Amino acid sequence: MVEKLIGIALKNRLVVLMLAAGLFIWGILSIQKNPIDAIPDLSENQVIVFTDWMGRSPQVMEDKVTFPLVSNLQGIPKIKNIRGTSMFGMSFVYVIFEDNVDIYWARTRVLERLNYAQRLLPEGITPTLGPDGTGVGHIFWYTLDAKKMDLGEQRALQDWYVKFALQTVPGVAEVASFGGFEKQYQLIVDPVKLQYYDVSLMDLMSKVKANNNDVGGRKFEMSDMAYIIRGLGYIKSKEDIENIAVGNYNGIPVRIRDVATLQMGGELRLGIFDENGEGEVVGGIVVMRYGENADVVIKAVKAKMQDVEKGLPEGVKFHYAYDRSNVIEEAVQSVKETLVEELITVSIVVLIFLFHWRSAIIILIQLPISISIGFILLNAFGISSNIMSLTGIALAIGVVVDDSIVMVENSYRHISDEQVKNTASNNNELPK
Repeated sequence: MVEKLIGIALKNRLVVLMLAAGLFIWGILSIQKNPIDAIPDLSENQVIVFTDWMGRSPQVMEDKVTFPLVSNLQGIPKIKNIRGTSMFGMSFVYVIFEDNVDIYWARTRVLERLNYAQRLLPEGITPTLGPDGTGVGHIFWYTLDAKKMDLGEQRALQDWYVKFALQTVPGVAEVASFGGFEKQYQLIVDPVKLQYYDVSLMDLMSKVKANNNDVGGRKFEMSDMAYIIRGLGYIKSKEDIENIAVGNYNGIPVRIRDVATLQMGGELRLGIFDENGEGEVVGGIVVMRYGENADVVIKAVKAKMQDVEKGLPEGVKFHYAYDRSNVIEEAVQSVKETLVEELITVSIVVLIFLFHWRSAIIILIQLPISISIGFILLNAFGISSNIMSLTGIALAIGVVVDDSIVMVENSYRHISDEQVKNTASNNNELPK
């Protein structure tokens, strides 16, 4: 069989050369399309369901949220396992699918089942899906360099300007904010005054919610003009909250300022984010979408940050805390250097031992074609170019070189033997 293939190849050299050139070009295109990352993605094919119910103990979260969700998500097809975790005020359910399942098909199935399972949860509790990223999706971290702004203002700038802008970058699944203080209005209620004015705490809460709202009316026509009637009720300042009426005492309205003190504060924090021991900072973590090219996404994020930086307050700049593109570039450069070193070494070895430049060219041609075919297979199986796959290609080059040297040396020896036989037979046929 091998002899027949060799015979066919020798008789159709042009076809073989065209096939080799086609594979090489296909491989070059595959290299450009193949996702590049430094770390191989070995995480499971999972969908995360997150539920927030602050103030509840882990046992309550387990009984009221985690257990109903786990019980109702078990009927989804192609599931390997479901894991649930409950903690103070939060519930996480990890739905693990089979490896060959499309992640977006899995998210759709989970979302369909959540619409049914939500009726079993407490009123006002809505589970949400986590970002469509993976365990190695944290590709870029940044912080805000703003010495003249306090942590609350930095966090507001991050949440309401920077975050929304970076989430529009193609390939970004989420931008998670960290550090600083999340601003909030805080009501410090005096229970003695509540009792004196006969106002309950639930009445106080419901009045605040009801008064922070716009209401719609209808059209009103007058003098051939139509006017839209609406009520503006959104809270815009601390004074608006303080003037909300919560009750009536002897015909006099009781306002929030009569029973409580209003202040601006930060949400309860469970930790701080310190950078290099120089103090607290505010920033964000860019999470890459499933199956995207990490190097391309990071470059797009940096380009977007240059545009965003133009709209930042004076003196505020971005600082890169973690950039995986550096590791990616170093890994790719290392493989390139290895390939060049091996090509030069193989050429020298072949020329020294065989002393035949055509044999060296044959081996040098085989190496790039073999590498390009390797990237074709990487694309076919959905494997990214990372440290492990590139190192495997670099190690495989040695095997390709060994095989090539053996085959070339064997061919060279057979050709030499045939030439000797032909020379001897010609000498015997000459007249004496």
